[in-house]
Amino acid sequence: MSGALRLQGQGNGQGYAIGPAHVPSEPRSPMEGGASPSLEFDLLRSAIEEAVSALNELMVRTDPPSSDILEFQVEMLRDPVIGDMAAEYIGEGQNAALAWVTALEEYIAGFELSEDDDIRARAVDVIDIRDRVLRILEGRPPANFPRGAVFAGRDMAPSLFLAHDWSGGGGIALAAGSSASHVALLARAKGVPMVVGVGGPAIEPEAPVLVDGGTGLVVVHPSGADIAMAAMGEKPTPEIPARFELPSAGLPAGRVEILVNISDIAEIHSLDSNVCDGIGLSRTEFLLSAAADLANEEKQFRLYVEMLDWAAGKPVTIRLFDLGGDKPLGGFGVEERNPFLGLRGIRLLLAMPAMLRIQARALLRAAALGPLKVLLPMVTFPGEVDQTRRIFEEEAASLVQRHIDIGVPDIGMMVEVPAAAIMLDTFETADFFSLGTNDLAQYLTACARDNASVANMYGQATPVLLRLVAQAVRIARDMDKPIGICGDLAGNPALLPSLIASGIRQISVAPSQLPAVKAVLAQARMEG
Repeated sequence: MSGALRLQGQGNGQGYAIGPAHVPSEPRSPMEGGASPSLEFDLLRSAIEEAVSALNELMVRTDPPSSDILEFQVEMLRDPVIGDMAAEYIGEGQNAALAWVTALEEYIAGFELSEDDDIRARAVDVIDIRDRVLRILEGRPPANFPRGAVFAGRDMAPSLFLAHDWSGGGGIALAAGSSASHVALLARAKGVPMVVGVGGPAIEPEAPVLVDGGTGLVVVHPSGADIAMAAMGEKPTPEIPARFELPSAGLPAGRVEILVNISDIAEIHSLDSNVCDGIGLSRTEFLLSAAADLANEEKQFRLYVEMLDWAAGKPVTIRLFDLGGDKPLGGFGVEERNPFLGLRGIRLLLAMPAMLRIQARALLRAAALGPLKVLLPMVTFPGEVDQTRRIFEEEAASLVQRHIDIGVPDIGMMVEVPAAAIMLDTFETADFFSLGTNDLAQYLTACARDNASVANMYGQATPVLLRLVAQAVRIARDMDKPIGICGDLAGNPALLPSLIASGIRQISVAPSQLPAVKAVLAQARMEG
């Protein structure tokens, strides 16, 4: 390992990558001076429109969650406040490039100084549009880097990630960055190894770099031993077995249903519905490509029908929009000081019932075509279930009066707020329960799951989570109501025996976790 530079950061759990370092050049400072103010203003307006056009073209080639990120950038580019600020600087004698950068710096500083991690992470989006317009004004080509390279910079623009061809491998090593950033979300979704917060000395261009998303280690000039260690952390993907029972020694017998969590409609197109028991969680806020779709009943209806068609008679559980927190589609949650503890999930929907009624109509119509269930996010008190049910009943009556076919879906609730988990027996009007262990762990420990400084404490929440899961299962059984689990805890093969022993008989995991989870359970059957 002699000569190797080893930098420790926070990994994204997406394997490892090796490649030559691509170190992006620092953006050039715009020069003073310019032509007439009217000409400079025209140049800036033209550059902004060219940037918007390029982002719109990129949106067409990306999935809905990625499109949302780009749409945010388009909205920023078209913000009249920024345009007016830049025009004012041009009127004071600055050229278009300098006026644009000066105007954007104030916005960037506002994001970077926020006390909220998620808002602070959005600064890179504003930097992205600043540099995109600046490159156009200076006649420079769009930013990109070679296939198979490791991007080694301070941070990375979302549009650069989306425009890059990752089919040739490669990874990301950021000196700063955030696990809550848009790029971090995209890298996890697309399986690109990424490490943030490595700091340390600058990485020289073209140097061979190993990025280990599992351990969070970045090694410059890695040795064969370094590469072998990273490879040992990679587990081969087992073949997905068919359905199974679980009569394993030490574990109670019984069939275990394995369903999938869906965040992108494209995920079901690459998955055979025969390898699972249906969809256990559909994150509808990620299925939409624009905030305007929150009011688009027809588009929502088509998405739900598409999932029902894929499931071919198996149950499909649709979660109502879980907006707010770290999912600010349409701006919800952005202005709150602590959006994770504010108006999010069912709280937000009941505060804005028009949006809830649109989604309810789309779901009621889709339920006429297959076994659809509805899941309420962020439920805290029984009254929230009752209010939501009344809205569904009112919309159902209205649709029937208009001679529109509907179905009556079961209405269940996410169990992710400690108050609801402890008092589960009071939720008699809920038809079923689904344990959301990601938020449950966050609220139990008072540790943000995307904050690296408290990540170790968050990881120690497993024992208390397992105890609360066992308690919730006992209560649900006494109430004769189905209960399952759809959080990250369910996708951890090492914890499956504990979950099964507690009485869990339905788990829902990401499609990428299906092979490992099903292989562990099938092995348990073989050993029984």
